[in-house]
Amino acid sequence: MRVYLGSDHAGYELKVHLVSALGLQGYEVVDVGPAKFDPDDDYPAYCFHTAARVVGDRGSLGVVIGGSGNGEQIAANKVPGVRAALAWNQETAQLAREHNDANVVAVGARQHTLDEATTLVTAFLTTSFSGNERHARRIAQVLEYDTTRELPPLPED
Repeated sequence: MRVYLGSDHAGYELKVHLVSALGLQGYEVVDVGPAKFDPDDDYPAYCFHTAARVVGDRGSLGVVIGGSGNGEQIAANKVPGVRAALAWNQETAQLAREHNDANVVAVGARQHTLDEATTLVTAFLTTSFSGNERHARRIAQVLEYDTTRELPPLPED
């Protein structure tokens, strides 16, 4: 499986670590950047490019990394077709794939050790979408809104 990784300065060390660790696990890793540490860089471009590559490469997954992962998740989710989830423990990483068929995971490098973050990303990459009808239905609703930008009617009380 191809895995795209992008970060900012806060996530740079973790990104470099994951490029190596995931490669050793047999993943085809694509480092979207940055190529070198720059304490003044900004995360949006790296997240947009990582997310766009995932959307354009069916079957691939992505990882975006920053200090908290919050801004990176928000930026990645601006790319149509991306379902990025912030993972802060193994269960949220797995549920992002199982229930939401997330294709990008966001991780906060300042929130986890290298080993903890590697465990989160590995959990995300090794978990499959459950295919459960209720989850598929909800994802379809999100995709419909992503395409049309029309608000669905609220359910009757």
